[in-house]
Amino acid sequence: MLSTRLASALALTVLAIPAHAQDASYEIVNNSGLALMEFYTSVADEGSFGEDLLAAQVLASGETATVTIPDGTASCDRDLRILFEDGSEMYDRVNVCDTASYTLSPS
Repeated sequence: MLSTRLASALALTVLAIPAHAQDASYEIVNNSGLALMEFYTSVADEGSFGEDLLAAQVLASGETATVTIPDGTASCDRDLRILFEDGSEMYDRVNVCDTASYTLSPS
């Protein structure tokens, strides 16, 4: 009887442990005609972008880079903020769980 209760308690404990979000690898394809200087993401509608995911890297037009989105699987809908070499910036919203890459095209 005691072992049945213990087994039941352990099973409930295991079921109660939440799944942890994992970082998401995301590919950026720059076909914009401009160098991409900075790339930021945030959870959709959060309004606060984190660190530049390119760090000190510049992504020239025609190049591809892979960035890591921290806790990317916790919230699939992400806002993107992209800064170009000419000072212009672009915003977009993507689902990083449905697509593994984002392609920038000439505007």
